[in-house]
Amino acid sequence: MSKKVLVLAGDAVEVLEVYYPYYRLLEEGYEAIIASPTKKTLHTVVHDFVEGWETYTEKLGHRLPSHIAFADVDPSEYDGLIIPGGRAPEYIRSDANVPRIIAHFLEADKPVGAICHAAQVFASLPDYGYFKGRTMTAYTACRPDIERLGATYGPETLHVDGKLVTGHAWPDLPGFMREFLKLLK
Repeated sequence: MSKKVLVLAGDAVEVLEVYYPYYRLLEEGYEAIIASPTKKTLHTVVHDFVEGWETYTEKLGHRLPSHIAFADVDPSEYDGLIIPGGRAPEYIRSDANVPRIIAHFLEADKPVGAICHAAQVFASLPDYGYFKGRTMTAYTACRPDIERLGATYGPETLHVDGKLVTGHAWPDLPGFMREFLKLLK
C-alpha cells in the first residue's frame, strides 16, 4: 500500500506551492490528498516578484478540486503533511480542525513541509512548544510569525530541522520536495 500525504489548502493557495508538491507526490507513487475547509474547487493565486516592488504581486491562478474537508480528515491515516503558502494560510488557520490535524503530525514525528506563508498556520496551535529551539524559514514577511512560535528564523531559503522542512517561496520547491521526499521514504 502506498503512503498517503495530506496537503492543507484553501482558496488563494499559491498555485506552484500546491501543484508542484501534489504532482511530485503522485509521480513518486504516493497518494496525495488535498484538504480544504470544505470540499470544493479551490481558486489558486500566482505570486510573482516584479522588479522595483518591495513585495510580491498576486494574480488569479488555476482552479483545483480538493478531495476532503478538514472536518473529515483523520490525520492518523497519513504519513506526511504539506502546507503550501499563498494567502490561504492566513484564513485556514482559523478553522477549528486545523490545530488537531497539525498537532497529530508534530506529535507523531511525521514529516511536515511548510513553504512560504505556511508558517502562519502554526499560530493556530494552542501550544507553541513544538517549535522551541528549532530553526525554520519562510517568506521574509513571516519572520515575526516564526519568532513568535519560539523558533529561530533561518536566513537560508530552505531548512530541515528534524522532520520539519521549511522553504522561503516557490523558487525553492525543488529542494523543498527533495528534502520532504527523503524524510517520507
